Order: sequence, then structure tokens, then C-alpha cells
Amino acid sequence: MTSRARSGVLARVPLAVSAALVLVPLLVAVLGPLVPLDARPGLPYNAQGALGTDGLGRDVLQLLLTGGRTALGMAFGAVLVAYLAGGLIGLTAASTRHRWLDEALIRPLDVLLPLPSLLVISVVAVGWRASAFAITLAVAMVNVPTVARLVRAAALDAASGPVVEALRMQRESWFGIHLGYVGRAVLGPVAADIGTRITLAVFLVASVNFLGLGLSPTAPDWAVSVSRNREGLLLQPWAVIAPALMLVSFTLGFNLLADRLVHHSRRLVEVAR
Repeated sequence: MTSRARSGVLARVPLAVSAALVLVPLLVAVLGPLVPLDARPGLPYNAQGALGTDGLGRDVLQLLLTGGRTALGMAFGAVLVAYLAGGLIGLTAASTRHRWLDEALIRPLDVLLPLPSLLVISVVAVGWRASAFAITLAVAMVNVPTVARLVRAAALDAASGPVVEALRMQRESWFGIHLGYVGRAVLGPVAADIGTRITLAVFLVASVNFLGLGLSPTAPDWAVSVSRNREGLLLQPWAVIAPALMLVSFTLGFNLLADRLVHHSRRLVEVAR
């Protein structure tokens, strides 16, 4: 889809709709585990309860309310770690006066860029089976190279400008200069990138769990629920449809919001010119 066509799509999708698509699954993930439910095990693929039961006789509504914590929490955690590590690498590479340090920081990451993300995460997930922490770190690891290169490219002009030289002459600290002045220069590109990166992280986490390489098959995760109950789709469709809707709603809404943010940033740049 061309950028003009995407802009036309964004114009036809109200901001409130995009926000609602994100907020509903996000609120379910955050507040769902706090909802008290007396959901006792029942018959597999039964109609008892609001949404029926899954293949293990567990209440689908309860699984829906508790499954978002891992589905979205692991993705948000991975993006946070990727930006903490990749952002620091990118800022350091952009601000150094030594070309060898720049090369030493960025070139090893170039080796990781061509590796298939899902393959790397799957290998880690198999080695540390059912470990949410390991999967989160693996998703973060495959995102670090692109984050570092993005931050470096966005920070180069500001880091080599006269303002930074003046701050250095005033003996400002490295963190004060680069997290203060240079950091503000990369906020625009970073904000636009975070939207698509969170969507990608949700996709990667869900893919690994759906393939059975991540969390335990009995975990109340949305992707695990879809994978485990897909064979009983005709018997109890809500066991698959409900968690799938949560994942689709979040990724679609976040994509729309991210595209809108990118489009808005470009318009601001054009106006400034």
C-alpha cells in the first residue's frame, strides 16, 4: 500500500476507533486478573458460563481475563529492554569521537540483522521451555540491532552539532548531554518506531506461543488458548475467537495509531520546512 493510500485509510478511521481497539484488550490484560470469578472446571467444550469452556473444561472468560498479562506484558517488556540496550548503544555510537568505537558497537549488530527473528526466538524458547523471561529477552535481543541503528541515525546530527560541543565545554555530564539534549532530538523517530515495534513484538510472542515453543500448553495465554482449542473450533468457537479477537484488536489498533503518529510527524516536518 502506498503512503498516499495509507493516509486515505487513516483519514477514514476515526481516532476514537483506533484508540478503542487498543484500549479494550489493554484494559482486559491489566484489570482482567483482578476480576473475581468463581469459575469451576466443567466439561470440555461446554456452553456453561458466559463464553463456555475450553478443551480442558476451564472457563473461557476467566482465561480471557488472565491471558493478556503474558500476551501483552512480554511484548511490552521486550520493547522496553530493546530500547534500554539498543538506545544506549545507538547514543554512544552517535556521540563518540572515535570511529573504532562506533564500528565496534554497530558492526556486531549488523551480523544479527539478517537472522530470522522467529527462528532465533524459537531456539531460545526450546532451550528454556515455558520461561516467559527467556522469551521476553529473546524478543528484545532480535530488536536491539534495529533500535540501535535507528537511534544512532536519529542522534548523529544533534550529537555532532555545536550545541553539544558547547555543553561539553561547560563540563556537562555525558548523561546530561545525551539523555537531555540529544535524547529530545530522537524522540520523534523513536515515538513513531515504538508503535510498529510493539506490534511486531506482540506478533513474535504470539507466534512462538501459538507454535507450542513458548509457554506451557496449559498457560492461560491468548495465543496458547487459540493454539490449544483450534481443533474444537466447531464445538466451542469462543474458546478460539475470544482470545484471537483480543490479539487482532490490539495489533490492528496499535498499527493504526502508529501510522497516524508517523503521518502527523511528517506533516509537522513539512510545515516546519
